[in-house]
Amino acid sequence: MATIVQFENVGLRYGSGPETLSDVSFSLQSGTFYFLTGASGAGKTSLLRLIYLAQRPSRGIIRLFGEDAVVLPRARMPGFRRRIGVVFQDFRLVPHLTAAENVALPLRIAGLPAGEIDTAVREMLAWVGLGPRADARPATLSGGEQQRVAIARAVINRPDILVADEPTGNVDPDMADRLMHLFGSLGNLGTTVVVATHDLHLLTRVPGARMMQLDDGRLLDPTGILRNPPPQSPSPPLVTA
Repeated sequence: MATIVQFENVGLRYGSGPETLSDVSFSLQSGTFYFLTGASGAGKTSLLRLIYLAQRPSRGIIRLFGEDAVVLPRARMPGFRRRIGVVFQDFRLVPHLTAAENVALPLRIAGLPAGEIDTAVREMLAWVGLGPRADARPATLSGGEQQRVAIARAVINRPDILVADEPTGNVDPDMADRLMHLFGSLGNLGTTVVVATHDLHLLTRVPGARMMQLDDGRLLDPTGILRNPPPQSPSPPLVTA
């Protein structure tokens, strides 16, 4: 499997405050499913923002699709972002568009024929249980329905990378299982999937999924030990009388 995302000693700092992420290093393989876990404030959302190019790191190297994303020219950013599907915690649906029109956006940007778009959108909305709500606008949808529209929009064009920030937070357990099955199917088709969650019960829903855990901005290895522990200050010399 090819390495599609690679972080090397990445740090992220907002303003002059302490680092939100420190010395984060990992590689993600194509077609592999990863859960990103950690307590609230551990840095999960910040790490996802770095992957989908909404944020540049303060230091370190990030490679996406084999290229250095930190020095990527601004003109090439849109092309990279079209290969990444994102499910945001706050949905970010376009309020004046219907559910179907929101889901269709990635396909319209890609220039697909209208007939293909309509068919794909109908099938996707039916899969997430929103076929009858295709013409509804976001303001008339419940939180869980808006979440499903956001997920359908993120996955409809089978992106190379899918990142999802707490995607099951507003749906019932049955729908959460369906969404995990959908994400897992994308992985089988070659998409690299990263799902940030605090719901540890989800970890059993996707066979073969791997786990990354953040603790106060640092990545733990599978045994729960820091992969890149902070350097230790030398102990002061013993003073004897």
